[in-house]
Parts: sequence; structure tokens; C-alpha cells
Amino acid sequence: MKVLIIDTVDPILTDGLRGLGFELEEDYKSSKAEIMAKLPNYEGMVIRSRFPVDKTFIECGTSLRFIARVGAGMENIDIPFAESKNINLIKAPEGNRDAVGEHAIGMLLMLFNNLKRADAEVRNGQWRREANRGLEIQGKTVGIIGYGYMGSAFAEKLQGFGCKVLAYDKYKSGFGNVYVEETSLTDLQKYADIVSLHIPQSEETLGMVNSDFINAFAKPFYLVNTARGKSVKTADLVDALKSGKVLGACLDVLEYEKASFEDMFVEVRPRPSATPSKGGQNMPAAFQYLIEAENVILSPHIAGWTIESNQKMAQTIVNKVKALKLI
Repeated sequence: MKVLIIDTVDPILTDGLRGLGFELEEDYKSSKAEIMAKLPNYEGMVIRSRFPVDKTFIECGTSLRFIARVGAGMENIDIPFAESKNINLIKAPEGNRDAVGEHAIGMLLMLFNNLKRADAEVRNGQWRREANRGLEIQGKTVGIIGYGYMGSAFAEKLQGFGCKVLAYDKYKSGFGNVYVEETSLTDLQKYADIVSLHIPQSEETLGMVNSDFINAFAKPFYLVNTARGKSVKTADLVDALKSGKVLGACLDVLEYEKASFEDMFVEVRPRPSATPSKGGQNMPAAFQYLIEAENVILSPHIAGWTIESNQKMAQTIVNKVKALKLI
């Protein structure tokens, strides 16, 4: 059986699939149309986020037995249509859950301890201790929205910080344990000092964090988002940052990302005024605010992007393909 690899992956994956008896072709440069033209020749395909795997694309895969995504989310794949064609869909959230949990805590510690500003000041010869007095996670209530692999990993990593952890998941129940207390969204919005998003991108979650959602919280809070950027309406978040309803934000993902997560729709040039982008448009004012705000920590969708997670996701894919017993 032949498998087409269309995104670069760790050698653990390619070596593992060959070890299972698959014949591999790696194609990292052909256009989507060129990939579609030769797709009927393959029983399997491995992708990260190079382009959407939509109905038209899937229809070309007349021999496909599985599509594996080296990642956690599957929003770029037409899942119902693929399943209607009896194509097995594989993802690997087990592989990067720890990386996401650690990254979320790292961003939060950076925000609470003013590390971005303090580091820049010391490098510039400034020694401002009182102005950089920080906050502690201890004693605060952390609210986790979405308690899958990522949300549960974040809860586990919070152990030892002396904080209370609440979690809400619309589609799960009975998951309360030593790490977390299961709760309703209403109670989470009542008690949380810190809110961390761990939800997939779907029609239901697009723009979920808007003004109404934010204003439903009983007290000002800090927002952490290592999930999907389009779950947050950036303009509404900025309004909340300006008003003090949101005290600070840690954003590994942004509304402005392309579907491939490899770039943004706008060109980023952190200047005081709006700057023309590649498309001749201006940078969104909301994003301009984020890049200048001292109480905002930003990173380029790398929460799950570690050396170890790359290896673990690769091995997870190999294990799941093996379990299908296609060969």
C-alpha cells in the first residue's frame, strides 16, 4: 500500500510507516491541484495543515483508506464527507498535550511576572524592581474551557501552584478528579480569575469569546488562548483590555492566521500607526493594539510545537495506523 506524505514530518513517522510495510512518497512542493491529480494512486495520506482537505480533494482520493493529520485539530478536513467514503481519520492530540500545557503556563508566568518588560529593561540598562513587582498563580481560580487532551494537560501542569482549577466542557461530564473540579459555564464565569481556552475550531466556537461572553464574567480575569485564534473576536477582546474587564491576555493563536497556521493574512510591522499590508490593506486596529500592549503576551502558534511533541505525534500516528491493520 502506498502513502503520500505532503507535509514535512519527523523521521519516526516515515521510518515507522515503512517498517509497517507501506511504500512512501514525500511531496512537499506540488500544488494542491497536482496532489489531487495523483491522489488516486495512494491508500493513505499524511498532512499537517498545508491546505484544506475539502470535498473536492477527498473525491480524488478514490483509493484512500486513511488520512492522518500530525496535529490535534481536524477543522481543515471535511470529516463527514471523508467518513462517508469510509476513510479512517487519524489525529495525534496525545502527542502535543504536554507541550501545550507547559506553554500555557509559561505564557501565564511571563505575564504575571512582567518578564517581557523586565527583560527588555535590564538589557537596556534599567533596573526597575518595584515597577515589575509580579503576581502569583497561588490562591487564584483557574477556569478551563474544554477538557480534552489539552485542557486536562494544563490542569495537570497547574498542580503545585496552589490554585483552584475549574473546568467546563459542553460535551463531557464526570471528569472531575484530583486535578480539577467539573463545573458549569455559569459557575466558571462567576469564580474564575484566569480563563484558558482548550476548544476545537467549529461553527459553534467561531467568535465564541465576544463581548457578551466576556461581560458574563463576575470579575476581571486573565485570558489564555492556546487553542484556535478564531474562537476569539479580537476587537471585543481589545475593548475588554481597554476597559479592564480582561486584565491581560496570553495568545498563542490569532484570529488573523491563515488556515495553514504558517502565516497571517496581514503583514506584521509593529509601528504606532496602521501600516499597509501585503494585500494593500491596513493592519487591523485591534491587532495593532495587541502588539503594543504590555499586558499581552504573543507567540506564533507554537504551544504544541516542541522537539518532543513532534516525535510523540509521529509515533502516535504510526501506532494508530498500525492499529487499523491495513497491511
